[in-house]
Amino acid sequence: MSKRRKRRQRPPEALVVVTIESLSPEGRGVAHVDGKVVFVDFALAGEVVEFKYTRMSKKFDEASAVNIITASEDRVEPICQHFTVCGGCSMQHQEHVAQGQSKQNALMHQFQFLGQVQPDEILPPLRGPLKHYRQKARLSVKYVVKKEKVLVGFREKASSFLADIVACPVLHESVGLHITDLSNLMITLDAKQTIPQIEVAVDDTKTALVFRHLEDLSAHDKSALIAYAQQYDVQVMLQSGGPDTIASLWPENPPPLSYTLKEQDVTIEFQVNDFTQVNSDINQAMVSNALQMLQLKSQDKVLDLFCGLGNFTLAMAKQCAEVTGVEGTQAMVLKARENAIRNNIENVQFYTADLSKDISMEPWLYNAEKTQKYDKILLDPPRSGAMEMLKYIGKINASRIVYVSCNPATLARDANVLVHEHGYALAQAGVMDMFPHTAHVESIALFTKG
Repeated sequence: MSKRRKRRQRPPEALVVVTIESLSPEGRGVAHVDGKVVFVDFALAGEVVEFKYTRMSKKFDEASAVNIITASEDRVEPICQHFTVCGGCSMQHQEHVAQGQSKQNALMHQFQFLGQVQPDEILPPLRGPLKHYRQKARLSVKYVVKKEKVLVGFREKASSFLADIVACPVLHESVGLHITDLSNLMITLDAKQTIPQIEVAVDDTKTALVFRHLEDLSAHDKSALIAYAQQYDVQVMLQSGGPDTIASLWPENPPPLSYTLKEQDVTIEFQVNDFTQVNSDINQAMVSNALQMLQLKSQDKVLDLFCGLGNFTLAMAKQCAEVTGVEGTQAMVLKARENAIRNNIENVQFYTADLSKDISMEPWLYNAEKTQKYDKILLDPPRSGAMEMLKYIGKINASRIVYVSCNPATLARDANVLVHEHGYALAQAGVMDMFPHTAHVESIALFTKG
């Protein structure tokens, strides 16, 4: 006999006044009511707020601040009129320098409790533009019959519903200032109910919009999309299925998307569905900082793990003897090789390997049963981190490792292994504000030995 599903406790209607003790890693205020933890949206550390419960569970409750009784000095007016409704941002109510410090605190907390290590030097937060910085995004699209309107944007906070927004101050201007124009375009289409999303990709000079459509588009719809592309100077592409079905509608033969790392004089070409960093200013600063931290020498051999399109690989190759880049998908490796050729960089080689599995037979790692020598290592893994690679990294015994992370928890976990099992020192670490106004923490760390 199956167990009956326990009904979730209904949140009380009464408002509660609390003092916010700290911020969670997700940027929510942390308080206690009758000894139980409550996470309070839109509240800052030190504030006295009146909140309304939104969700209750056995271990903790969730709430939303409705009145700020005593405000923090770090509280500012959000830059977006949709801030408390749209789920795209969570920290616009906090001054941007304080945002960086909150993210730095979250990183150090993870190092202390998961890594059991602290960096010898805490790097100052790496900051960039606060508005219109986001160059990659996936916009949801929904035709709402009752409103006789097509919504374009992001989901509401803690909801499956789409937020009704007119603009987005963090999206690149070519899109963020034209949310209403996109909505007005969509309502005219025959396919307004069968286009669920628009993929956005912006390079140094161009914007591409990929319309995902579940049914074939009519001639009328294609004409309307072409007219929009011409009016707002964007590339419009169509996607009827998987990524391999993406095809340009306007112009017929568009120039490739690309970005240039000006300090390294490297240009990276990419396609709309390729992974690239969303914030080009921070990406340039991140690459430059990583190269400085590695202290590359002309005779160095460098290993670049999770190398992608060659964002770090090609920049490093200009300062050392040889770079070996390793990536999990063959398609990305082929594109990385093409980028090397376009930049006339010959001292690089790329390999395909699943870095979450056994790589003991890989030629770039072992040669005649001996561990290949690499002087320096750079790794930029996904959110899951690089745990499976650490035993191999330990055997390589490189003098410097730069670890770029999009998840402080897995960085701290991996730091624990590098320091306590493989004898490295955590020399430097700090955050990079790749996603201002959100709780997302991008960080960089330097490990040294010898």
